[in-house]
Amino acid sequence: MNIMQKSKNFENNASSFEPQPRLRDAMRRLTGGVSVITAGVGDTRTGLTVTTAYSLSTEPSLMVISVNRNSSSYPVIRQHQHFCVNILSAEHRSVAERFSGVGGIKGKARYLGQSWSRLESGALALDGALANIDCAVEELIERHSHGLFLGRVLSVRLSETPGPQLIYQHGNYGAYHAQVIA
Repeated sequence: MNIMQKSKNFENNASSFEPQPRLRDAMRRLTGGVSVITAGVGDTRTGLTVTTAYSLSTEPSLMVISVNRNSSSYPVIRQHQHFCVNILSAEHRSVAERFSGVGGIKGKARYLGQSWSRLESGALALDGALANIDCAVEELIERHSHGLFLGRVLSVRLSETPGPQLIYQHGNYGAYHAQVIA
């Protein structure tokens, strides 16, 4: 039996199963590192908070971010063909909330109250983040509600004093402190 046959058999046996709410609940249980994605220049600056930024490969150096196609950041990343992944420390919870739109904050107003540096791509990097990864969009894969932006890494800045990373699980922020398990 090939994989397509297996898939069809599963679909026939699971016709009453609604995966969307169960999948959403399952993914809320997965702890994720929090990053802010920045994009745009001038008045088009915007960004979003994600737990879906990851390295696709190191040779060549490529990052992937998953962005909802209804997000206000989606067309800005498409237009400017760049983004920066800002990996947040636990002290940056307010930045994560601001870029997630808490309080209705949108666009360039999300950048207020923090120090930023412009990178090679034109995207802004949060000063004091655990890491800033500057990327030029190499490819966009659109599927259903989201787009996967593949970004060629242009530069990486690392914090001189790495602290605990901001994490997110089941609707709550927390801090990850590395602990060696023997």
